[in-house]
Amino acid sequence: MTDFSDFSDIRLSPLDGAAMAKAKKNWDSIAKPLGSLGRLEELVIRMAGIFGSPDVRIDKRCALIACADNGVVAENISQSDSQVTVSVAREIAQGKSNINIMGRTADVDVYAVDVGMCADAECEGIINRKTAKGTGNIAAGAAMSRQQAMQTIRTGMELVGTMKEKGYQIVVTGEMGIGNTTTSSALTAVLLGKAAAEVTGRGAGLTSDGLKRKVETIERAIRVNNARAEDEPVLLLSKLGGYDIAAMTGMFIGGAVYGLPILIDGVISSVAALLAYRLVPGCRDYMIATHVTEEPAGRAILERLKLKPVIHAGMYLGEGTGAVCMLPLLDIALSEYRYAHRFIDTDIEQYKELV
Repeated sequence: MTDFSDFSDIRLSPLDGAAMAKAKKNWDSIAKPLGSLGRLEELVIRMAGIFGSPDVRIDKRCALIACADNGVVAENISQSDSQVTVSVAREIAQGKSNINIMGRTADVDVYAVDVGMCADAECEGIINRKTAKGTGNIAAGAAMSRQQAMQTIRTGMELVGTMKEKGYQIVVTGEMGIGNTTTSSALTAVLLGKAAAEVTGRGAGLTSDGLKRKVETIERAIRVNNARAEDEPVLLLSKLGGYDIAAMTGMFIGGAVYGLPILIDGVISSVAALLAYRLVPGCRDYMIATHVTEEPAGRAILERLKLKPVIHAGMYLGEGTGAVCMLPLLDIALSEYRYAHRFIDTDIEQYKELV
């Protein structure tokens, strides 16, 4: 496993332009209107650049679900308490949760990773990479130290490296942690320079009074921590973030380091992607935006990243479930890419690009 003392040490190779050109030529040889599968074609071409080959394969895929607790639940900003985090983490590890059901349909191996739960799951199948037992309450002070944030980002990177060693070809990011729509909304407000009310939703379900309390909590957290858009990303993460967000930030960087496409899930995953981009801009090439979450900040973050999602279904379940829905679409696109009839095999004249 490569050891990075600082993100400035990371040197990324550009996507393989020759492989991308061959992939585009392959698409254009198929007997159909040019570019008619839209973003699906674009994604296959980009994956050719990631893999360095027009023979794009994502036969072995996994989901890494970062599980962590957030001290801000003390502010009564969620329907549930931290006990739900460990309960759902156990369900994921035992193959019983939402992501497992959907993942089996999409042929995805699901891993639950404890990066910062308050309780110890004591369950076979959970990967223990705990940095600490939950964060501090961001409404009263910093979530974590800068050192803890760095450690957890490195954990995310190492997890992707391990998945690469196991032969996985694509990684889904996901999370589980009560209170994490509050931490992600706080980070989004600062990163995008928007009012907390603009980027804060009801999470797993809040009344109007609950939503108001959540917005006020976020505003207080930003004020107490003197969080600013110009803060160095790791520092900002330490002020307002969570261990789940930190781990996924590392996963997105790890995708670029180890040459794997990494799927963005909902708003929490998207915030991590934006932080990763700010730390290592080149890692954006390895990110795939899967869907637009129903959470208010989702679309705005993807627009800042200049990434176009494929699925518009109003989802906000989390756990990587939205990202998993992208895989069957990619499978369909790759079947067309490999097996569709070519102009050369028909009496149809090949289409030409119009200028």
